[in-house]
Amino acid sequence: MSNNDTNKRPAARKPVVLMSMGTQERKGHAYQVMTHKYITPLAEIAGCVPVLAPSCCGVDDIDQYLSMVDGVYLTGAGSNIDPALYGQKNKTPSKGQDKERDLFDIPLIRAALKRGLPLFAICRGMQEINVALGGTIHQKAYEVPGLNDHREDSNDPVAVQYADSHTVQALPGSWFAELMGDAAFPVNSLHGQALDQLGEGVEALAHAEDGLVEAIHLPGVEQFTLAVQWHPEWQAAQNPHSVKIFKAFGDACREYAAQRD
Repeated sequence: MSNNDTNKRPAARKPVVLMSMGTQERKGHAYQVMTHKYITPLAEIAGCVPVLAPSCCGVDDIDQYLSMVDGVYLTGAGSNIDPALYGQKNKTPSKGQDKERDLFDIPLIRAALKRGLPLFAICRGMQEINVALGGTIHQKAYEVPGLNDHREDSNDPVAVQYADSHTVQALPGSWFAELMGDAAFPVNSLHGQALDQLGEGVEALAHAEDGLVEAIHLPGVEQFTLAVQWHPEWQAAQNPHSVKIFKAFGDACREYAAQRD
């Protein structure tokens, strides 16, 4: 062994973050999937190690999953949450659902909160948190009087779909406004559904120009909690606000890991 080898210190353990996958059918086969755009900023900006959990295997192993990780990250998806989970009939039957993910993520959220794990969520994940805590969803936010149409045009190129669409106003004086460093900042917008009645303990951190809730947290719990309706994962490294969000989550996971060691 050379002197250089003996002087090397072992690399610091990175925090491990659980990501639940979704169900997708391809040519008659059921797949569990996760989009690269969600994984890469977690690894490259937050500095965490992703662990992908299949939602198709049920909930029996949730506690074991959570015992191995330092944070939970709930992503967006093309599917809607089953409205029966918040006491409504389905008003968008043509839109795909992923009931396996619904039935996995809702108990996952509740268990993660009990464990004190840092929690970060995007788009569908934000809506899952609200439903898990007893809140409801605007199934057709674009038909709600006073709200704008926050959907993307599926005929546009992907880069256009994910381009900045409107401004978000952070809650003045909040830790989120301080983190972002701006009272208002531009975000993309690719969702037909949105938060309606907020769940127990859920508090808005930011709103769109039309008043729609764009970010939430749970001020009654000690751990880091943040969920946003837009997509900060899109080209995150080129967006200073996205970088701040992923770094803050990564730092929270590192703090949790350090306390556990």
